[in-house]
Amino acid sequence: METREPSVTQEEVSQLYQRIQHGSGDRLAALQSLCQLLHLAEAQKMFVRLENSIHVLIGLFTSNLASVQLKAAQCLLRLSHADDPNVSLVCLPATPYLLTYLSGQSAKFTEQCLYILGNLAAENKAVRNQLLLQGVVQALAGCLQSPHGAVVEAAAYSLSQLLQAKEAREKIVPAVLEASLTPRLIELLDLDSELGMPTAVECAWCLHYIVSSGVASECVISQGILHQAVTLLIALGRAIDSGATTDGVELLIYPVVRCLGNLTASRDATPLVDCGLLPALSSIISKFLPTQPSVSRECLWLLNNLTVGEERFCSAFLKYNLVPVLLQLIPFCGGINTLVLTLLGNIAEMGPELCEKLLQHREIFSALCTSMRTADTEAVRLALEVLHLILMHCAQACVEFANQNGVEALEAIQYNSNKEISVRANFLMDRYFADKAV
Repeated sequence: METREPSVTQEEVSQLYQRIQHGSGDRLAALQSLCQLLHLAEAQKMFVRLENSIHVLIGLFTSNLASVQLKAAQCLLRLSHADDPNVSLVCLPATPYLLTYLSGQSAKFTEQCLYILGNLAAENKAVRNQLLLQGVVQALAGCLQSPHGAVVEAAAYSLSQLLQAKEAREKIVPAVLEASLTPRLIELLDLDSELGMPTAVECAWCLHYIVSSGVASECVISQGILHQAVTLLIALGRAIDSGATTDGVELLIYPVVRCLGNLTASRDATPLVDCGLLPALSSIISKFLPTQPSVSRECLWLLNNLTVGEERFCSAFLKYNLVPVLLQLIPFCGGINTLVLTLLGNIAEMGPELCEKLLQHREIFSALCTSMRTADTEAVRLALEVLHLILMHCAQACVEFANQNGVEALEAIQYNSNKEISVRANFLMDRYFADKAV
């Protein structure tokens, strides 16, 4: 059932404004009431329409009373987070003060300022340009060194909002590199950090945005991101195997895996990755497939990047006996099955030795036949490709495939409506099973 937002009147908002404007004895209580109202979109619009309302609020934000300052900051935070940019942008005159207060003594107040800056940074290019000119990146660098986890988390959040901008590649990432923020972000990819997992999550997203910009890969690799990210994922894999994971850990896995996936898309990075990552990714895939399939899909994408053209990783995949895990994923849709088939193809492409090891898993032909019977055209195409590689490299595979009723599955798609699939199926029948055709 649809829920309606609680109603508020202009008179209520105006009365609260008058109480904070004229400095009556209950100003703090009035600010508290205003803050509660400002979670309502209508109240936000009503407040910013009042004459000088923002200037009054900023005046209280810069007062010498800590309790008033903090409550005014909470009101600004509500406004900066408004869905309507016409509301959130009225906070813009507060940015010089927000940046100044980042070096203050109160961790709670600093945290509030950082979230306001992050929300404003997400709004538009003009705001980001102003913040850059005012030195926001250097200010965030200082906050990332704070001993308070909440402050570091808020600083990373604010930085991540900047890094998502369209102009990040040209303006923001270079400024971040110049300010030497990346070594600290990499250092914070640590499950055992006293600053907590939420901080690691925000830092992981920052690194993902930096890497995906395409202008800093070599820099972050030289600073140790591959080792730190792989170490983190291996630790998470072991925690999953022992049943010791905490709720929400997938929020950290997703950006770390995506970051590694982008880095290993370049072949220069792959040799630097520890093969011990493979069983960890396998554990993560199995753990989150039922509840968070997107996490499993990202892990499969990373596995594909690691194994394509890389015999070391393909051999390690077989060494760690991870093929059974893959074969269990074949029935899943949503891109899971096609990623699995692509990964099997990467292994089969390595030649006869690895194909023979694949054949030791007798379920592989059953899995390929399951894929060939699906309505997913891409899955059928990939299954035929994997089958061709195995048959080409292993003479005994033809007998095994026929013994598992594979020929019947192949015959069934010889007349598929998709021409490419039909041609591939007929080619395989003619080349390997001509004597068995009906």
